[in-house]
Amino acid sequence: MKIYTRRGDDGTTGLFAGSAVGKESSRIEVLGDLDELNSVIGTALSFGAEPTVADDLARIQRDLFRLGAEVASLDPVRAGTATLSESDVERLEREIDRREEELEPLRAFILPGGSPGGAMLHLARSVARRAERSLVALAGEVRRASSDPAAGAPIRPVTLAYLNRLADHLFVAARRQNLADGRDETRWLPGSETNG
Repeated sequence: MKIYTRRGDDGTTGLFAGSAVGKESSRIEVLGDLDELNSVIGTALSFGAEPTVADDLARIQRDLFRLGAEVASLDPVRAGTATLSESDVERLEREIDRREEELEPLRAFILPGGSPGGAMLHLARSVARRAERSLVALAGEVRRASSDPAAGAPIRPVTLAYLNRLADHLFVAARRQNLADGRDETRWLPGSETNG
């Protein structure tokens, strides 16, 4: 398989099953955000994530490929790419609950940072929120254009729930990674000049 095809030189790109859209489209925006998120998670892993965090992140990277395949399909159910399910969301929730038991309860806002791996997971969380906003925007566009088959099938609610829960998961993963790396969290309290 060649890396370059020249097919995108005209400003369009192919979707699953052969449809083409402009590279500026909302669907491609979502795919770009998912790709960036997966890359940031990969960077966090390269810093030597704590083993249970690393296991969760490796599974999440595969989930993001599945989600990308769904977004790249105008009719994911027919194409067989609608593979994320409520059980994937529930798995994230169980992992969040497990992590929170390992961490000191939150009593203040936490400033992003800490160890390189922890800081990268905070960045991943913010990219996940952007991907979520992009997917919500795409869902709205598809809903408003429901009479146009070129807009695609409605965005499944489980995909929105997955990204919403994923951002929470990455937040607690960042906290867990900082704990494993022996890095204190920097608290932010409104109105306090001695935050820390």
